[in-house]
Amino acid sequence: MENEEIKKVSELIEEKKSDELKELLQGLHPADIAELCNELDAEEARSIYLLLDNEKAADVLIEMDEDARKKFLEVLPSETIAKRFVDYMDSDDAVDIIRDMDEDKQEEILSHIEDIEQAGDIVDLLKYDEDTAGGLMGTEMVIVNENWSMPECLREMRIQAEDMDEIYYVYVVDDDERLRGVFPLKKMITSPSVSKVKHVMKKDPISVHVDTPLDEVVQVIEKYDLVAVPVVDSIGRLVGRITVDDVMDEVREQAERDYQLASGLSQDVESHDNVFRQTTARLPWLLIGMLGGIGNSMILGNFDSTFAAHPEMALYIPLIGGTGGNVGTQSSALVVQGLANSSLDSGNTLQQVLKESVVALINATIISMLVYIYNFIRFGATATVSYSVSISLFAVVMFASIFGTLVPMTLEKLKVDPAIATGPFISITNDIIGMMMYMGITVLLS
Repeated sequence: MENEEIKKVSELIEEKKSDELKELLQGLHPADIAELCNELDAEEARSIYLLLDNEKAADVLIEMDEDARKKFLEVLPSETIAKRFVDYMDSDDAVDIIRDMDEDKQEEILSHIEDIEQAGDIVDLLKYDEDTAGGLMGTEMVIVNENWSMPECLREMRIQAEDMDEIYYVYVVDDDERLRGVFPLKKMITSPSVSKVKHVMKKDPISVHVDTPLDEVVQVIEKYDLVAVPVVDSIGRLVGRITVDDVMDEVREQAERDYQLASGLSQDVESHDNVFRQTTARLPWLLIGMLGGIGNSMILGNFDSTFAAHPEMALYIPLIGGTGGNVGTQSSALVVQGLANSSLDSGNTLQQVLKESVVALINATIISMLVYIYNFIRFGATATVSYSVSISLFAVVMFASIFGTLVPMTLEKLKVDPAIATGPFISITNDIIGMMMYMGITVLLS
């Protein structure tokens, strides 16, 4: 929100003009109110929440930034969290709120939830790993039995829908609660009233297992253009559903983490975080980069005589290091992207390396030839720099391309996030190896 709006809200809170503040909040979407609360301190945010009805307050809490939400909940008693927020949330949203709290706090909140069935669903969901379909799913669904007649089906659907904000799909189960199909709402209108659900349902629906990793869930929803996907257990029983908005939140968070890793940030950090948090997130890679720079200086220090004989060689140190880092980052970024969207299989490492080698060969040839022409014009055909720089660039581009491809694919096989291979790691490694190649080739040609 604009600074003026934030300032206005702060003034209304300070002046205790509750009526004006309440009128202002009524016209705002929960996401806008959440954005406002993110910019306020915990006590000011608490004042805003007291003016909201329970349902809207719950929606706002869900939309809040995770760190701001955590600070806000710390000042509230467990009973207030349960009756003011959790009671008005879907099970998956409630789990997101409770999961980051300590066990004692979780138990206190759960004990204050009046709906025992909802509390039981939350307890069950907390058992799943948060990076799996089970940890992301909600239990609020409209479920019908395949043997029900159409009038019976409509009657049950009306009862179930009363407690739901949105209905994405109607799922069909058998007598053992195993997922059998999806009931299209169009069929509800067009089918004869005597028809049974199993005669009009869409059989063999796309589903995911409770242990399915989140990235695979994302791929399923994207591939089949689903608004929601059902979740089943090991014997095929329907236990929950994952909606596209939940998936998008996870995709955004994953993209932010990968971007930060590629940019040299060791932990999740935002621009509005305090100085200490930003420093601790940025300093580790900077220190590693410093050590890489010291390593480069030590390598170059062993070739004083070479620089004395060919001082012009020093002019091309930034070119060698920069080109190697850029090529390596490009290669690794393409591989990480391919692994993320499943267009690339880590089992085809050799095939990908060969493909990247061909691309590298073309790029290396063009770059080295252009630099050779430049040095030929400037220094002449007999100058050592004309040959050593071009040959070094060719070698560096080839190495950086293959290294940038091989490292993330190897990390993927080892079940390590390949995003850590991009950015600073690749750049520093290629910089050091590139300098060693440059100096070695120069010595051989001298």
